[in-house]
Amino acid sequence: MSVDGARVAYPLFQMGDGGSSPTSTLHPKDFTFEPCPRKFAAEMNERWHSRVPIVEWGLIKYAFQAQANGICYCVALWSNPIARMLPNDWLELKRMAGSPEWPKNASSRFLAWMIRYIRDNYQQHPVLISYQDTAVHVGTIYKATGWKKARATSEGDSWNKPARWRPDGNGTDVTAAVKIRWQIELKRKETF
Repeated sequence: MSVDGARVAYPLFQMGDGGSSPTSTLHPKDFTFEPCPRKFAAEMNERWHSRVPIVEWGLIKYAFQAQANGICYCVALWSNPIARMLPNDWLELKRMAGSPEWPKNASSRFLAWMIRYIRDNYQQHPVLISYQDTAVHVGTIYKATGWKKARATSEGDSWNKPARWRPDGNGTDVTAAVKIRWQIELKRKETF
């Protein structure tokens, strides 16, 4: 929830004495990752996402946050795949956005945690996918967490077909950018 510009996290458990001010230098190990309310994650995404701030939070299945000392620094929103040709039991990382204080190398750690959490708690999803906007990202977090490139658009080839696309308020430059779809198959833990 936002209070006069502050990002109060939604902890699953009561936090101890840590204060509400973020530390000046945050390290990936300083964060805890947990589910959070979808609407809260959509609001933080709107505040932080560089290219696609608007997301319909009602379509989001799962939302997660990375927080330290009760302050949210990054959110991620997951939904069913937007592409109709993909299986409906797959899960798409719709958005991931971090505050200006969010350390760059913490994103891979957060993504790795979400992969394990989804694998262990939402076993109906055999494959996770995400789309990299090549105009602003190079795909490092996907490579670091074992994802594989599955498909890419070419310059000017939009995945938004007139029959199914509707404006979402994020602008046409976002839809025209070259995208790469990454995916990872979730390996289930063997139980004996």
